Amino acid sequence: MPQALHLYTIPPHRAFADALANGLIQRFGSDPMGLARGLVLLPNNRAKKAIQDAFVRASGGGLLLPRLVAVGDPELDEAVFDAAADPDPVPPAVNPLQRQLILARLIQQAEPRHDAAEAIRLAGDLAETLDQLLIEEVPLTRLTDLKFEGELQSHWDKSLNLFRIVLERWPGELARLGRIDLADRRRRLIDKVADRWTANPPQGFVCAAGITASAPAIARLQRVVAGLPQGMVVLPDLAIAISEAEWDMLGPHAPDPVTGRRKRNLETHPQFHLKLLLERMSVHRSEFDPWMFASEHDAAPSRSKAIASAMQPPELTHGWTTLPEHERRLDGVRVLEVATPAEEAQAIALALRQVLETPERTAALVTPDRALARRVAAHCARWGIAVDDSAGQPLSILPPGTLLLALADAAAQRFAPLPLLTLLKHPLVMPEARTEWLEGARLLDRALRGPRPAPDLAGIDRHLAEQEGRDGPIRKAAQAWWPTAKALLAPLEAAFGAGAQPIPTLLAALRETAQALGGDALWSRAEGRAAATLLDDLEREAVDGPQRAEPDTLAPMLRTLMDGIAVRPPQGGHPRLAILGQLEARLQTADLMILSGLNEGVWPSLPAPDPWLAPRIRAELDLPGLERRIGLAAHDLAGALGAPEVLLTRARRDATAPTIASRFWLRLEALSGGLDRAPDLAAWLHAIDNPGAHEPADRPAPQPAVEARPKAISVTEVDRLKADPYAFYARRMLKLAPLDPVDADPSAAWRGTAVHDVLQKWFELDNCDPARLRARAEAMLVDERTHPMMRALWQPRLMEAIDWIARQIAENPDRKVLAVELDGDIEFEGVKLRGKFDRIDRLPDGSLAIIDYKTGQPPSTRAVRAGFSLQLGLLGLIAERGGFQDIEGIARAFEYWSLARSPRTGGFGYVDSPVDPKKKEPIPAEEFVDLAAHHFGDAVRQWLTGDEPFTAKLHPEYAPYAEYDQLMRLDEWYGRE
Repeated sequence: MPQALHLYTIPPHRAFADALANGLIQRFGSDPMGLARGLVLLPNNRAKKAIQDAFVRASGGGLLLPRLVAVGDPELDEAVFDAAADPDPVPPAVNPLQRQLILARLIQQAEPRHDAAEAIRLAGDLAETLDQLLIEEVPLTRLTDLKFEGELQSHWDKSLNLFRIVLERWPGELARLGRIDLADRRRRLIDKVADRWTANPPQGFVCAAGITASAPAIARLQRVVAGLPQGMVVLPDLAIAISEAEWDMLGPHAPDPVTGRRKRNLETHPQFHLKLLLERMSVHRSEFDPWMFASEHDAAPSRSKAIASAMQPPELTHGWTTLPEHERRLDGVRVLEVATPAEEAQAIALALRQVLETPERTAALVTPDRALARRVAAHCARWGIAVDDSAGQPLSILPPGTLLLALADAAAQRFAPLPLLTLLKHPLVMPEARTEWLEGARLLDRALRGPRPAPDLAGIDRHLAEQEGRDGPIRKAAQAWWPTAKALLAPLEAAFGAGAQPIPTLLAALRETAQALGGDALWSRAEGRAAATLLDDLEREAVDGPQRAEPDTLAPMLRTLMDGIAVRPPQGGHPRLAILGQLEARLQTADLMILSGLNEGVWPSLPAPDPWLAPRIRAELDLPGLERRIGLAAHDLAGALGAPEVLLTRARRDATAPTIASRFWLRLEALSGGLDRAPDLAAWLHAIDNPGAHEPADRPAPQPAVEARPKAISVTEVDRLKADPYAFYARRMLKLAPLDPVDADPSAAWRGTAVHDVLQKWFELDNCDPARLRARAEAMLVDERTHPMMRALWQPRLMEAIDWIARQIAENPDRKVLAVELDGDIEFEGVKLRGKFDRIDRLPDGSLAIIDYKTGQPPSTRAVRAGFSLQLGLLGLIAERGGFQDIEGIARAFEYWSLARSPRTGGFGYVDSPVDPKKKEPIPAEEFVDLAAHHFGDAVRQWLTGDEPFTAKLHPEYAPYAEYDQLMRLDEWYGRE
């Protein structure tokens, strides 16, 4: 007689875990030990937790549970039978990290062009491909038997050269270690369990529940379980009601006997992997019976039919219009479409919060978008609600991981300001003296503002010493604190500065520095223990990996490894709320299931390319296609759609561009003729942060008392005072000075400072010798502190302009340079006017020429006539009144020496002057100082010795700078007047 098989399926409208628990209790619960003697095989550990909770809900009291075993457990033999008595134990598995490092070494030996980080990344991909071959039981020798036509064969030959690592050298490495691959060990264990149960069936029942993996070993085991006297296989959502035509369309299809070509499999269909599993089990779907046990968490039966219709192949969707309404109704399913991911996260948090208003009601968010999951958890914290994300977070974004990466990155970049400050301000650094440490780090931050200093810790020393005169107290305090931090970082700098070294050496330096900075608290909690375990394993196993690594590859190497380590939080979140990934959501249910991130590229995700096997090659080897994940994502969605209430959400755009709705979203909308919306959530979303009324600010015009106003002003501040009095007030009275960015690109002001420094040294040390100026400029450009962008982009125009200055000096021997970069001041109209000139020359007639260097375009004569750009005239006023030491005379020449391209000659460098007689409507030279004094006096009488309010943006056409626009709330009032 043929063997009787016990095959069941639970439709999607039923809560799988609760229906399974209810059925097993009713079947075996009459005997107090009936359940305890049983065994339930499940797909993963999260499923074990779901089934355990379902038994608790169904029991209503005390209950002895069956053994719950994950079928992928690497110690499956110990979980199922007495492994100690096994005469032929399965060899232990190689450590996955050790395997990746060994493969990386082999890749590097085959392709020396790959650095250690790239080799480890490729080794991770190669390990996944090797696992797929082992799981699908594809002999490695088949790789060499593949033959193609044309360019594909040439491409495959090149790939095969690297695959020889697997074919020839990897088995030898395993033999040396006395171990086997983990995937191979799991396969052998599964087969061993199947063989033992075939020969000696267990005394209690065995139930394989929710295992949908189609691997041959899994199929063989489930076939054995289905045939046991007390065995049963229970699959979720197997479509036993769809037509044979639809079932046959899925595949897998046999090759054409003539052409050898295969019809394309519908791997994107949610039933494809189940059909493949059934074929490998040698069973037909007609042999499956519905699981005749329900639960109070089920949805309406019509939901299953609607889900099956929504997932039909494209060729059959034309029949949707003829379906009866009850076969396409999706009652209880609502959708919410919002503008941005931020709104989506807020709406989901509101939906979760609403669930808690009803006692015992539960909700779960299911999304493959971990960033969205983190946002939702943060929003829930607004109400003091902690929600665990069971999918976990990669170690690379958790504090211990980011600290290790920051250390490696700072050392690799030779302690450039940005990575250095990122490291010093990390929240795990110096927890026991956090306040004092942050004060010092902030002082250093202020001191490092502007262009990048010289590299290495010594470059920071030099920068602080050379810049001591600028922001004196802050830099002096930073200079006093810096040795404390430097002493902790010096060992890491020494290790990273020695060039390529063994990976353990670099890791040891990294670990010791991390310990010095973070202390024992760095390794606490789940994420700290995961980081400590990774470093320990990596240091121990690195002897089998690449022999040497460049220091700058350590950060990307660690990031690659950390990205693959998911740290799951310890249980402790709200008991009625959950955030789940797609894998963790299988077999789970809740009163409200929120399925989010339903955009193409998210759910379903884009197929990840396999760098080792092209799609055609994967098909020839009978490996899962790259689109198989889409079918699995569809099956996950179909299972989650079976909850009593479902909310689907998506955002119309992501952080960078508009999004496209998921194909699943579009199918559900098309089938149902339009799903119900969630207007209540949309309204709450926009109401929760709505202030009710907006009260825009008026144009600011502070009017402090006259005696409180500044009584000193520099010539460079006069334009700001006249054009934007509020900006002057903010800078001088509120003492709010804008900060330069850290590691800033060379701005026009910085380039001007560099040129001024060159010209000052040229005057003081070379006595304005035209032959020495170019050498001075070249020395500045080759200095290691000079920004590379300036060196690469500005050098050609700078050198041409420098040569032009030298020629101007050489061609006018009658002009004598009196001084450069000299400060002076005078009393004028009751205030002190101070200024610093770039250069003053004595002209042949004894008068003075006031010169200002410009790296850009000089101001226009129109601006000077309007009372702005008065710097040259005011410097002339100070000079004529004896404000500059040892400078006497009448100012008659006022020149801008611009290093920009000349509008007349096209070369770099030209002289422009507002008193040039060749200009249209020039200002007479003898009136220029008086004109500047007149405009300056008016400004003083209005705002410094008078009580005129400091009105914002009084003359916006002459106020181009925006440092204080936010402070004055410009966008709220500008244009309303």
